[in-house]
Amino acid sequence: MRPQKFHGRYDSDGRACAAPGCEEPGEYRAPGAHRSSFDGPGDWRWLCLDHVREFNAGYDWFEGMTADEILAAQSPIAGWQRETRAFRPDGGGGVPRWADFDDPLDAIGARAADIRGRARARQNARAEQSRFTASEREALSVMGLGPQTDRNELRKRYSTLVRRYHPDRNGGDRSDEALLQRVVEAYQLLRKAAAFA
Repeated sequence: MRPQKFHGRYDSDGRACAAPGCEEPGEYRAPGAHRSSFDGPGDWRWLCLDHVREFNAGYDWFEGMTADEILAAQSPIAGWQRETRAFRPDGGGGVPRWADFDDPLDAIGARAADIRGRARARQNARAEQSRFTASEREALSVMGLGPQTDRNELRKRYSTLVRRYHPDRNGGDRSDEALLQRVVEAYQLLRKAAAFA
């Protein structure tokens, strides 16, 4: 699909105009029913020159907006209200401000210490995660536990969940039996985990 220079015309490649009853080639595009959003670009409808002119004459970009939304969209600073990370007073979270230091090298040293601290925290989190295999991490998720769990906490959580889901504790209601089975299987896997040895 290659646009013709300057006037928005595309080769039709056999597309017909989307206007009802029109058999002219659809060489001009107009926004379709699905507009672009965070889910992705919208779709297009293809129209002939006469129908795209008709569409453009009646198109209302503000359709469906409240008066306040229209006023906000027309503001010359629309989109600039959000403070970007680089322009925040702290320089984007954890970054020392130059004004807080007498010596610029102290500011650089503080920033380096902050970077090293974050890297150490990420490394510790990875080490915690690596204590368990993928299936053990999934079992922890079923139990509602994190990677820093110890054997005592695992037993307590198992006991709590069994009491919650067991039919004898719920007046014979078996609707949570599948959850109970998953909890039992997860516990059986985790109690043999090398991380708890």
